[in-house]
Amino acid sequence: MLALLPALILFAAVMSITPGPNNVMLMTSGVNFGFAATLPHIWGVTLGFALMAVLVGLGLAGLFAAVPVLLVVLKWCGAAYLLVLAWKIARSKAPEDRAAPGRPLTFLQAAAFQWVNPKGWIIVVSACATYTLADHYASSILVVALVLGTVTLPSVSVWVAFGSALRRALRDPRTLRVFNITMALLLVASLYPLFTE
Repeated sequence: MLALLPALILFAAVMSITPGPNNVMLMTSGVNFGFAATLPHIWGVTLGFALMAVLVGLGLAGLFAAVPVLLVVLKWCGAAYLLVLAWKIARSKAPEDRAAPGRPLTFLQAAAFQWVNPKGWIIVVSACATYTLADHYASSILVVALVLGTVTLPSVSVWVAFGSALRRALRDPRTLRVFNITMALLLVASLYPLFTE
């Protein structure tokens, strides 16, 4: 397993730092709510993603292989949920413009979102298939989950920090509106792999 570790870390770093639904939503949350208020969202993504890797690696992959329609249904439910989130992001306003202040995703919402995140599925399935050893499968799945969670935390935090830094630049409601619509469109664009399968 040690021989695979550098490649796994590189894979996890590239996949977790590149744009995708989680990072777009986290950056948007950083812009709209700030870093501190987005911490539960960060931890939900990190720990939810690691848990997903363990559960998929140790059992759910077999269930999806036996009943492939379940994965298809999950993917389309995920796509629908992403479209709803994109709509909410596009329509969101600056906190001071809201009648009732909005809030970022909670820990549980962010953790649950991993199950409908198309990029998350690609990462987990690829990592479990590529960076595990057949003779030590269970322990290598735990290593994959640990690496994914460890690398995800700083990667997603960078996106929130970037969003928080943009917060001052986006004080003008019109500029913030353009930003939120752009982020919503990027979130919709992240569904491209699902529609091209």
